[in-house]
Amino acid sequence: MDLHTLVTLTSGVTLLTCVLAVAGVHTYASGRAQRAALIGRLSYTGRIPETGRRRRFRNLDRRLRRTRLGRKLELRLVATGLDVTPGEFFVYMLAAVAALWLIGQAALAPFFGPLAGLLGIGAAVQFLNWQRQKRIERFINQLPELARILANATQAGLALRTAIGMAAEELEAPAGEELSKVADQLAIGHSMDDALGELADRLPSRELVVLVTTLVLSNKAGGQVVSALRNLTETLEERKETRREIRTQLSQVTMTSYAVPVMGIGVLFLMDGVKEGALERMTGSAVGQACVIIAFALYAIGFVLIRRMSRIDV
Repeated sequence: MDLHTLVTLTSGVTLLTCVLAVAGVHTYASGRAQRAALIGRLSYTGRIPETGRRRRFRNLDRRLRRTRLGRKLELRLVATGLDVTPGEFFVYMLAAVAALWLIGQAALAPFFGPLAGLLGIGAAVQFLNWQRQKRIERFINQLPELARILANATQAGLALRTAIGMAAEELEAPAGEELSKVADQLAIGHSMDDALGELADRLPSRELVVLVTTLVLSNKAGGQVVSALRNLTETLEERKETRREIRTQLSQVTMTSYAVPVMGIGVLFLMDGVKEGALERMTGSAVGQACVIIAFALYAIGFVLIRRMSRIDV
């Protein structure tokens, strides 16, 4: 390994270390904010105190929010529940892409630098999807308890708006946070249809759509809200158990979908370790570059197909 390659690899590792350090500081700040919010809830004040965290990259964040990409990114971040602005996430993603670019270029071959950068962008998008899906799953697990609280409140004679506010105070995140947003929208004059519809758009799931439809129809036409919520609670409990069983049975398939591309990348490092410079010579021609791109595309297609085949909608 020559001096230029060593310097490039060292720079990439240093940049990646800086990114991890920034992520660690951000995680620490988020933990302090969550602790402050928990203390505010336990003090029975009914108000969550502001975190007070100083936002970074404010100018970039303002400019990014004006673009279509920035608005989409903001909606995705809101759905994930992460305490990160679009500007902060964009900078963190660029830093990770640059680090992966330098590491791939130095550790394998110059041709793999751009591919590693594209992999970093895909990993960032996949991270947001994973955070969003994890939050949706947590919210779905809280739906039986939410329906039970609403049923008890309406049976006690409380209005549906009041019942939603009470459920927002009693439930933990993410259900408590999302219901607080619904309660705030109702307090400033939004209709029940619009507030609950936005909730279903933020956290799309069949279970939530059924609950929202039940509440909207009951609010419009009246009827037996309590009995409908009682029956819905039992149904949600059964669906919760079914989803848990399916997730357990498909855990091996899920791990396989991630193991396949990881094995492909491991083979590249193995080839370069067995014979140094083999990847650089292989990607030195157009035919070799095309073969590498096709191989990566096939691994990506295999990952997507395995995930699609193992997806079971309940």
